[in-house]
Amino acid sequence: MNLLSVENISKAYGEHVIFESLSFGISKGQKIALIAKNGSGKTTILRIIAREETPDAGLVNFRKGTQVSYLHQEPILDPQKTVEEIILASDNSTLEIIAAYEKALLNPEDEKKYQEAFEAMEQHGAWDFETEYKQLLSKLKLDDLTLKAGSLSGGQKKRLALCSALLEKPDLLILDEPTNHLDLEMIEWLEAYFIKEKISLLMVTHDRYFLERVCNEIIELDQGNLYTYKGSYSYYLEKRAARIEQKETEAHKTKRHFSKELAWIRKQPKARTTKSKSRIEDFNTIKEKVQQRRNDHEVQLEINMERLGSKMIEMHKVSKAFNANVILKAFDYNFQRNDRIGIIGNNGTGKSTFLKLLTNALQPDTGKIVRGDTLKFGYYTQEGITVKPGQKVIEVIQEYGDYIPLKKGRKISAQQLLERFLFDRKKQYDFVEKLSGGERKRLYLCTVLIQNPNFLILDEPTNDLDIVTLNVLESFLLDFPGCLLVVSHDRYFMDKIVDHLFVFRGAGKIEDFPGNYSDFKAYEDTSVATETTEKKPKTDWKNKEENKPSYENQRRLKKLEIEIAKFEAQKETIQNQFSNDNLSPEEIKTLSIELKLAEEAIEERTNTWLELSIEIE
Repeated sequence: MNLLSVENISKAYGEHVIFESLSFGISKGQKIALIAKNGSGKTTILRIIAREETPDAGLVNFRKGTQVSYLHQEPILDPQKTVEEIILASDNSTLEIIAAYEKALLNPEDEKKYQEAFEAMEQHGAWDFETEYKQLLSKLKLDDLTLKAGSLSGGQKKRLALCSALLEKPDLLILDEPTNHLDLEMIEWLEAYFIKEKISLLMVTHDRYFLERVCNEIIELDQGNLYTYKGSYSYYLEKRAARIEQKETEAHKTKRHFSKELAWIRKQPKARTTKSKSRIEDFNTIKEKVQQRRNDHEVQLEINMERLGSKMIEMHKVSKAFNANVILKAFDYNFQRNDRIGIIGNNGTGKSTFLKLLTNALQPDTGKIVRGDTLKFGYYTQEGITVKPGQKVIEVIQEYGDYIPLKKGRKISAQQLLERFLFDRKKQYDFVEKLSGGERKRLYLCTVLIQNPNFLILDEPTNDLDIVTLNVLESFLLDFPGCLLVVSHDRYFMDKIVDHLFVFRGAGKIEDFPGNYSDFKAYEDTSVATETTEKKPKTDWKNKEENKPSYENQRRLKKLEIEIAKFEAQKETIQNQFSNDNLSPEEIKTLSIELKLAEEAIEERTNTWLELSIEIE
């Protein structure tokens, strides 16, 4: 069922044309991601579809009665309203009935109004819906309904706006960077929610794992043209590379990049649940994998940074607390030249405080932090960049440096660095106030890198950056020879860049884990599964003959493996059929059903295989 059609829409601001003559449609059940470079008008397209902006030309036609909800990148909430008041003000008739009942409770003397409100709750089954929204608030960790929106953190505001949008029960939910400001736990919950729910989505996001696991269609806006790919992010990468190669319109390095990106994503472990116990790895095994990943990388850009002494930063028994909130407790660590450390943990566990301690913006309560004489920080913060009125892009970066030295006397000039980060020569002479939010973040990143630091700290660097820029940044960081410390909720980015984690558990507890995020997640899931499984007497791993699985179990495992391979092949065949642009709506519906059945068959047999393999261990 078609929900809306976008027909030849165009938009310009003054003489600057954002896009023109764009057309596409959205049908019920589709989960679509819109991909484009920063400044291409992604958010403008979302705002037009959400009826918050009008196109200069063209039309957006909605199916009669289509309900649309829009989650803004930066939620707009009344700071004086409480969490509950904002929820009850959502565009949902049942919520209006609940709001009337809550109001009647405040005035018990008016028995007639209370009786009417009570009967309305009964008649519309609002009691169940009230329970549902309170459960949803609890899942999103918004338990205190009396808090005012003005007192909430960025993450809490995003979760509140998300809850409000979900409770509107829209036919189409539009999401602008839904994972920004959310911690990893919330991102993974939201990911699982969208995978499970039969909901139509149109989103802009840079979170590539989210794209891979949630979306079943990608629409790319590239150089003014729209390209549709009916499949996941990895399917998009494959077909995009094929399209570029066929047309031969782009440089060889760009084609090679997307092929490398596809190869990398295919190597990554799939999402695991607590049922996934097939991979129990000790730290030594993970360390070996980390080292192999590092050795596999071929350095393209040999940066010749300033000489590093033997000492970078040493933390000795460092503690920090704000009243009863303990951030660090007797923390020890010596940073090494080639450390590539990621910092993860829920919001409020002290990640930003840790960075401030490192950079001397805060002092520890006890312990000491010793910094080397040759240490040179590069610090990318969440606050962004402040520029003078009337400054041009090139003038901003030249205030921080003219070039980055490379080995053998070569160098990257400020202009070349800007070009690498997708500012062409014409764009370099634009005024900064003309840049989009993502372009400003990109410029800020260049001002940090041009200073040629030997200790680089990146605090949420992926927010507001498009996927193309993220690929450029990842390539640069893989070549970076100094110490790298990254705070990010972007799992894909972390997996690609870091090989070591500080896991902030809260209450001053920080775990040192030798691996990237997927390594950690697999290890965590294994631990949880082991703890929740009924304990059995441990057997000596050396006595293999005594613990050998029976012939019948071996036969069942082999049969399951054959069936899984068969359904995987069937799934791939169906996905390939989606690339046919001449498919009718009925054919698409039939293929979608077949794809869902194949995926369910794979999941069912995989779970059975996992359970059986655990039984015979």
